[in-house]
Amino acid sequence: MSTSPEKSPSDENPAPAAGASDASGVSASETVSTSETVSASGTVSASGTVSASETGSSPAEVTYSELLYEVRGGVLQITINRPERRNPIGASTVGELLHALHRAKHDPSVKVVVLTGAGKIFSAGGDLSQMGGGGNPLQAGPAENRRAGTFVDLNLMLMEQGLGKPTIAKVNGHAMAGGLGLVVACDLAIAADDAQFATPEINVGLWPMMIMATIFRNVPRKRAMELILTGDRIDAATAERMGLITRAVPRERLDAEVQALCDKICQKSPLVMQLGLDAFHKMQDMDLEPALRLLEGELMRVLGTEDASEGLLAFLQKRPPTWKGR
Repeated sequence: MSTSPEKSPSDENPAPAAGASDASGVSASETVSTSETVSASGTVSASGTVSASETGSSPAEVTYSELLYEVRGGVLQITINRPERRNPIGASTVGELLHALHRAKHDPSVKVVVLTGAGKIFSAGGDLSQMGGGGNPLQAGPAENRRAGTFVDLNLMLMEQGLGKPTIAKVNGHAMAGGLGLVVACDLAIAADDAQFATPEINVGLWPMMIMATIFRNVPRKRAMELILTGDRIDAATAERMGLITRAVPRERLDAEVQALCDKICQKSPLVMQLGLDAFHKMQDMDLEPALRLLEGELMRVLGTEDASEGLLAFLQKRPPTWKGR
């Protein structure tokens, strides 16, 4: 797992003390409340828990201690909610993310998943307080609000297995080390234009082992290698040119731009979206011929759906389609 220290040669401002702000303006008093309840209907109430009947857990309600989970209009937003520590990723965070993403995968009310951070930081990376003690610092054990697994399992869920629905990183601030790994693992990434990105591990005698696998699947070798070897920060415009993110937008437009993208996705057939994304994840590392053979069969599956027939008919009749999900 890749980590970003609370203070490194490329980050001169330490994690804020109580009442103080870091270089990005995230105050320790800026903690976002975890008191939200997601009901079985996908609405959010004020009590702060997720119904366990939706997660396969025990009948008791499940509370995420490090995440916010909110579904509105088919859009699930998962927020890493430790802004006073710059949203670090530790074992418990990994376990809760695995739990939340697994729930989203099997929730038909969710059509797109947005991943973001609380406050003005996306994520500073691995939780250094959990590093250096031997063993895997990102091995989450099972609990009612966590699934057992590691950062490897989290990346595989996002990049290899997929959720059957699009994932969007809403990069509200700096994304460092493992935080950058989460950004590039998502299908799409929209960033505030003042966000910065880095793999600063080399500056403290570490190496971004885990996130190399995802970075080099998104960025040409020489650009990615310069990022890793120097530990330097890059701005959002550079990240866009490199292919680390989809695009950068003015900070004041970030929420609106992500919502507009989600609205477009929610208008498409969820079934065809799932079939298409599943086909992509199956074929992405295949040789050309087996990939084409696989996709030929997947095309036949799509053409055999009622949604495909409805979409073609609606096009000919010049009307919006009515998706049935079959």
